[in-house]
Amino acid sequence: MSLRFHEIAETNHRILNPVSEAQLMQLGAICRLAPGMRQLDLCCGKAEMLSRWAAQFGISGEGVDISPVFLAAARKRVAELGVSERIALVQGDAGAHHIAPHSFDIVSCIGATWIGNGISGTIDLMRGGLRDANSLLLIGEPFWQEQPPAAAYAAFTGGDAEAYTSLAGTLDRIEASGFELVEMVLADHAGWDRYVAMQWLAASDWLRANPNDPGDGELRAWIAHGRRSYLEYGRRYFGWGVFVLRPRI
Repeated sequence: MSLRFHEIAETNHRILNPVSEAQLMQLGAICRLAPGMRQLDLCCGKAEMLSRWAAQFGISGEGVDISPVFLAAARKRVAELGVSERIALVQGDAGAHHIAPHSFDIVSCIGATWIGNGISGTIDLMRGGLRDANSLLLIGEPFWQEQPPAAAYAAFTGGDAEAYTSLAGTLDRIEASGFELVEMVLADHAGWDRYVAMQWLAASDWLRANPNDPGDGELRAWIAHGRRSYLEYGRRYFGWGVFVLRPRI
């Protein structure tokens, strides 16, 4: 995965995953956010979740992301919404970020469980930051909506059939990590279409504006592969959701 390619393809995105703006705010209501609560968001991207939740629900928080491009957009958005004093943004490797123990009401990693080599490892990274047994983990994770053909594994996971699992298999992985699944918000076709198709246009715009860039061939190949994979397999087989967890007692 090329970070630079994602920075280009997601130029016009605010939310760097397939959920809609309405679903993002619904998720905040589900989490029963209230003033005084604190959130840590690992791989925060452009910090749309943190900034919108701070503005709407009065929380404060910290976002960590490795991309200076995404963090520049995040700082602009945080200032635009008037929540700069309550949101700290840190550039760095989220997988190696020091998490202050027992300091957050919510710890999230939305669509980036590669930082822990999968959902189980990412939960292990996050769990120490929870304030208490009523605090929440938010995990954004793909799942297979039905058993896919081998070509779909090749297209989305490099052939690793164990990288993602079904919804029930995702539940198994959550429970094996000592957590309870208490809620979820799942992307629909409209959300997926907006997330993916917006990348095609952004990449096309960039390629037209930068016809002599030495990396343009790789970007063309990457976006073409993503477009065909989505239309051939992703829209039918590949689901995505944000799963709301708390420690099992």
